[in-house]
Amino acid sequence: MENKRATWGSTFGFLMAAVGSAVGLGNIWGFPYKMGANGGFAFLLIYLALAVFVGFVAMVAELALGRKTGKGVIATYQTLSKKFSWIGWMGALSPFLIMTFYSVLGGHCLKYMVVNLGDLFGAGFGSAGMNGTDVFVSMITNQGEAILYTGLFMVLTCVIVMGGIKGGIEKFTSVAMPALFVMLCIVIVRSVTLPGAVEGIKFMFAPNFKPLQENFMSVLATAGGQMFFSLSLGMGAMITYGSYLDKKENLEKNALLVVISDTLVALMAGLAVLPAAFALGGEGAAMSGPKLLFVTLQDVFAAMGPIGPLFGFVFYTLVFIAAITSAISLVEVITAHFLDKAAEKGKEGSRGKYTIIACVAIMALAAVVAADGLGSNGLPQPMGFCWLDFMDLWSEGIMMPLGVMLMAFCIGYEIKLSTVKNEIEQGGNKFATEKFFTVCIKFVVPIAMVLILAGQIDTFFGLGLFG
Repeated sequence: MENKRATWGSTFGFLMAAVGSAVGLGNIWGFPYKMGANGGFAFLLIYLALAVFVGFVAMVAELALGRKTGKGVIATYQTLSKKFSWIGWMGALSPFLIMTFYSVLGGHCLKYMVVNLGDLFGAGFGSAGMNGTDVFVSMITNQGEAILYTGLFMVLTCVIVMGGIKGGIEKFTSVAMPALFVMLCIVIVRSVTLPGAVEGIKFMFAPNFKPLQENFMSVLATAGGQMFFSLSLGMGAMITYGSYLDKKENLEKNALLVVISDTLVALMAGLAVLPAAFALGGEGAAMSGPKLLFVTLQDVFAAMGPIGPLFGFVFYTLVFIAAITSAISLVEVITAHFLDKAAEKGKEGSRGKYTIIACVAIMALAAVVAADGLGSNGLPQPMGFCWLDFMDLWSEGIMMPLGVMLMAFCIGYEIKLSTVKNEIEQGGNKFATEKFFTVCIKFVVPIAMVLILAGQIDTFFGLGLFG
């Protein structure tokens, strides 16, 4: 039976959905704190190089594979490859694992929206004068509240995905992404005009190669992991979104626009966060690591005076939008698989039922991650990791870079480049980057993935292999 695949209503709708998938917590949270912890400009330099030589190429490949088959990630690899047919399962498991902690972080964003709204109106549900650390500790150690906000985030995600491609995902992201951009601009204006903010700008853009000389592999691994997480590569999302694309769409142009947009938002997030952190806390605040979003910045907004909670509410609202636009793409990967299986049997399948099943399964594990509170609440710690880090290890740390590496081998040495070339040239389009793509997919991407994967494992387990 022919797979009657839903399609995007417009190119703009697809781009907003794809950019929404790419622009998430990886940009607003991950990029600033990882840039701060890895030398600023040095991290940016490596990140941009990887985005060009690996990110763009992988994006084109995943969109092409998805549109070629018109199926989700599991069915795509089963259709195209014999040796690598199992990769699709890893591509579907990765977003599932990511969502078990991503939804918890999304719930944190909702909580901080409420806290800043409470501070704005002097209500009892505000911060009650607590500093950023105390607000965060209070949140993660209140297991019931953490699970409640996680569940609310999952319900909102579920409702959007249940609405379908045009009526749910495209409709929401077409409004949410422009709104995110506007709110980000508002926060940037305030951030860069704070006294002392210029030091944060210099930290981001003034040439500094010392971190590369001291620990190149660590910076490479961190930038690589950030890029894949941020661009939604190696997690089935772009293959799934590509399967809904019209054959006339220019895949290279769309991939380029998504990569540029994602990188631009990451830089904007850096400008929204790092200058403010420098201005109100110095370099130590900017290099505070993962707590930068939920601890340091909450202190930054508190230090702004009466107007601080307003900027805090706007900022955490845009972080929430970024989180949920990525979350819907991750849940869609799982939902699409069930729809594919129904189509194979000649049935139409219930999107609503499949989405609810996926979200309930995710929530079952997400509740454990939320209750764990980053290891603060006495739950057993798998492999010595808190539950959030454990899920992150297997998804972002291993499955995503491994999946992209195997995809490169699959395209370059089994199904051949002609498969991608023929798909890209559909609708009379020209494969403008064919030579560049060929060299990168066969050599650059696999080598980069081996280095990034090794660096990720070294970082997660603290092996000290690269200094």
